[in-house]
Amino acid sequence: MSGSSYDELIGVVETALFHKPRKTEGELRQLIANLALAVAPELDAEELEHLAREIEVKQGIKAGLGAVVDGGEFEPWLDDAKARIEPFYWQRYQKLLLQNGLPRDVVTSTDKVTDKILGRLGDPEKQLPWDRRGMVVGHVQSGKTANYTGLICKAADAGYRLIIVIAGIHNNLRNQTQERIDEGFIGRDTGQVRDKKKGGVGNVIGVGRFDPNRTPVSLTNTLRDFNKETASTNTSEIDSYKVPVVLVIKKNHRTLENLLDWLRDNSARGDSAMIDQPMLIIDDEADNASINTKYSKKLVTKINSQIRDLLSRFHRSCYVGYTATPFANIFIDPDEDDEMINEDLFPKDFIIGLDAPTNYFGPYKIFIDGLSDSKEPQWLRYINDNEDVLPIKHKIDHELDELPASLLTAVRVFLIARTIRDLRGQHAAHCSMLVNASRFTGVQGMLRNRIHEALERIKDAVRINSTRGESGLSDPEVAELKQVWLQEYSDTEFEWDHIQAHLLQSIASAKVVEVNSRATDGLDYSRSGEKGQTVIAVGGFSLSRGLTLEGLTVTWFLRNTMMYDTLMQMGRWFGYRDGYEDLCRIWMPVEAIDWYAFIADAAEELHEELKVMEKARATPRMFGLAVRSHPASLLVTARNKMGASSRVVTRVGLSNQFIETAKISINEQDLSANRDLARAFTRKLRESEFRLEESNWGYLWRDVSVEEIDRFLAGWRNAEQSVTTETGPVRAYINARSNDELKYWDVLLTTKAKGIADDTLGLSVVPAERKVTVGERKHQYMAFSGKGMRLASRGIEKAGLTGNEVREAEADAGTRKTNFSDKIYRKVRKKGLFILHLVMPKVPESPDEKKAEDLIPRRPVIGWGISLPQSNRPEEKVEYVVNSVRYKELFGDEDEDEDEEKGDDKQG
Repeated sequence: MSGSSYDELIGVVETALFHKPRKTEGELRQLIANLALAVAPELDAEELEHLAREIEVKQGIKAGLGAVVDGGEFEPWLDDAKARIEPFYWQRYQKLLLQNGLPRDVVTSTDKVTDKILGRLGDPEKQLPWDRRGMVVGHVQSGKTANYTGLICKAADAGYRLIIVIAGIHNNLRNQTQERIDEGFIGRDTGQVRDKKKGGVGNVIGVGRFDPNRTPVSLTNTLRDFNKETASTNTSEIDSYKVPVVLVIKKNHRTLENLLDWLRDNSARGDSAMIDQPMLIIDDEADNASINTKYSKKLVTKINSQIRDLLSRFHRSCYVGYTATPFANIFIDPDEDDEMINEDLFPKDFIIGLDAPTNYFGPYKIFIDGLSDSKEPQWLRYINDNEDVLPIKHKIDHELDELPASLLTAVRVFLIARTIRDLRGQHAAHCSMLVNASRFTGVQGMLRNRIHEALERIKDAVRINSTRGESGLSDPEVAELKQVWLQEYSDTEFEWDHIQAHLLQSIASAKVVEVNSRATDGLDYSRSGEKGQTVIAVGGFSLSRGLTLEGLTVTWFLRNTMMYDTLMQMGRWFGYRDGYEDLCRIWMPVEAIDWYAFIADAAEELHEELKVMEKARATPRMFGLAVRSHPASLLVTARNKMGASSRVVTRVGLSNQFIETAKISINEQDLSANRDLARAFTRKLRESEFRLEESNWGYLWRDVSVEEIDRFLAGWRNAEQSVTTETGPVRAYINARSNDELKYWDVLLTTKAKGIADDTLGLSVVPAERKVTVGERKHQYMAFSGKGMRLASRGIEKAGLTGNEVREAEADAGTRKTNFSDKIYRKVRKKGLFILHLVMPKVPESPDEKKAEDLIPRRPVIGWGISLPQSNRPEEKVEYVVNSVRYKELFGDEDEDEDEEKGDDKQG
C-alpha cells in the first residue's frame, strides 16, 4: 500500500464528506473511486476497499461536548459577534484536522467545545478593562494540544492579537509544541528563518498549504525560546497588529523574566499599543505534573507571581489553564480552602471538562475496563522479575549485564506487533516501543546497549532462518518469536507462517535510541522514507513529560508506584491507537497497575461530578472543593506536600463517597484477628433483633445501630497501604453524625448464589473469588487486582434501596444509560450501607506471578466497604494524618531524574 497516496486520498475523501449527509456503503465507495482517479490512480481495488472500511470505522467514533460550570458574572457575547467574525484561521485548521484523519464527529465536537471556551473569554472588541480566568480539564494524551490550537485559531479570528502559550519545562517539549502551533496556526516552519531583508519565515507547512496569507508573527521558533534581542528585531513585523502575535515559551522563571523585561522596555519607550491589545495566555502546564515536580515551593510562587504580573500588564487579559487530570495543583496545593479560592490564577470564571472521543485509549479503558476477574488483563502485563537484575531503586553506578526476561519478551512482542501492523497495511506508519526504567542517564545508556545487543541477535537469526519455513524454528530466537505470537497474538487475523515470512522485511530497520540530555541521535521521526520508523526508545524524564512517541505499541515501564503526578504524565501509552489497539501491550509492576486503577476510577468519578454540577448550576469554587475533599486527593496531596515535614495533614470529605479495603494486610496475626472480628460482628447481628432480609447480594440486616459499625471499625487491622480505609478518620466522620444522619445502617454480608459454602462467619456464605497481587514481601499486603481494583461488584450500592429509590436515581442519571455508576445510588440513600465480604483469593496463573504464591492466604479473608449517603453537612471534613517518612517507605519517593537535574533552566 502506497503510504503517501493513501493518506492523501483519505484526507481528500474526509474533507469531501464533512458537513454532508452520511452516505450509504455504495455511495461512499463510488465517491472514493471517483476521487482516486484524480488523486491516487495507482491504488488498487483492495486498497480502496481498505480505505472505505477505515472511513466507516471513523464514522462510528463520537465525542461528547463535555460539561461547563460558570462563575457568577458570565456575559455571553460570542453569538452576537459571529456575524462580524471571519473564521479564517479556524477554517484552515479544521481542514488540517480532517486531512490528518480526525473523525468528522470529533472535528465537529472540537468546533463546538472551542466555541464554548471562546465564548467564556473576554470580548476582544470590548474596550473596557477586563480579565478572565478559566480551566479546561481533559484526559492524558487525549488531544488537549489540538483543542487549544483550535481555541487559538478562533481567538485570533475574533480579534485577540497577542497569544502566549506556556508549554513545558524543557526545551524539547517547548519545541514540540512550537512545531504544532507552526503547523496548526502559523502555517510556516518558524525554524526555517529566511533572509531578513526578504522578511518572514520559511517553508509553508500545515494550514499554510490551504491559504498562506495572514501569517501570524511568531516571536519564538522551533529552535529557540523567547529572547529579548530576537523579539526586538521582529517588532517591526508586528505592523500595528494586523495579524496576531504568538509566543510559545517554557514555564521557566528566567524565560518569564525575560519576557516581562521586554514588555517593560516597550512601555518605557512609550509603546502602549501592545498592552492595549486583548491578550490570551494558554497554560499547558497547569496540571499537577508541571512545575511542582521540578521546582521548590519558593520557585513555584515566583513563577505564579510572574504569570500574574504578565496578566496585569494588559488592560484586557485571559488565562486558560489546561490540565490532563481533575487533580490539578490549583485545587490540591493550597493549605486551606479559602487560600485556593483566593489564588489569583484560580479559574473563577469557568471550568470546562472535555469528553474524550470513544476511540480514546485512556486510563479508564486500560486499567478499569481492561481488567476483569474472569480473564487475564487485555493490555497489561506484570513485571516481577527485575529485582535481581534491575531493582526499581538502584544507584547511579548500577551495572547492567543482562536484561530481565520480561523485557526481552516485550522486545519480541514489539517486533511481532510491527510485523502484524505491516501486514495490515500500516508499513508507512511509525511504530515505537518505550522503555522507561531508570532515572540515571548512565543506566539508560546500558539499557540501550543491552537491548541493542538482543535486537541484533534476533535480527541476525531472522535474516538467516525466517525464510526457511518450519525448519527455521530450529533456531532458538525464531522459536521464541513464535512462542510470543502464540501467547499474545495468535487470535489476530494472521497465522504464524505468514508472519514468519514477513519478519525480516518488517524488523530489519528496527533500532534502539536513547532519549535524554546526553543523547546526540535521539528521536527524529522526520528522517523517514516510504516506510515508517521502527524504534525502541530508552529514556527517563524526557520520555515522561509531553514528548510524543509516534505509533507507541509496546511499553516496559519500571518506575516507583505512588508518584501520581509523575505516573500520569509518564503514561505516554495513552492516546489513540486506531488500527492496532489490540496489539498494544504495557508491562509494569503490579503496584503501579493498582495505583493507576485507583486514580483512573477517581478521575472518572470527578469528570462525572462536573456534569452533575453543570446541571445543578454549581460554580468553579464548588468543583474545586469537590476535588480537594475527594478521598483520592488524600494521596495526591500527601505526595505534593512532602518535604522537610514529617507529618502531612489532609482534610477529606466523605459525604456521598464509597470506600473499601482494596488492599488488606496478609500478616497472619492481622488476618486471624480480622476473621475473629467479623465472626463476632455477624454473631451480634444474628443474636440481636435487627431485621434480616434476603437480597440479590446476600444477607441484609436493616436498621443496625451505629455502635455496631463503630465497634467493628475500632477493631479492624488495616493495611498501611490502604490509606483511605484508615479507621480513625472514618470513625470520626461517622461519630459526628451518629445521632442523626448515620444513627442507623443497613448491613450487607455478601454471598455468591452458587459455589462451595464456608461457615467461617457462622452463616452459610459462598465467598467471592478475586484475583490478587502481592506487594513486596517486607510490606505484607495483598491487593485485589480485578476490574478497577474493586472488591465489591458493580451495582452493589443498590442494596437496601427500594425499587422507587433505584428508579429515581437512575432517572436522574440519564435515561439513555444502562450501566450506571454506583455513585448515583448514594444520592437517594437515607442510611449508610456497611458491606462485609468473605473473599477467597485466586492464585495468579502466570509463571511470573506464581513466584509470590506462598504469600497468598489459602483461606477466605475479610474485607469491607462503606457507602455513605449525601450529608446535610458536606462541608464538614475529617483529618487524615500521613507520616511522610512511612509514606515514602511504603510507596517510594520519586527522586528527580538525573536528566532533570541537569535541566533546561537556562535560556534556549
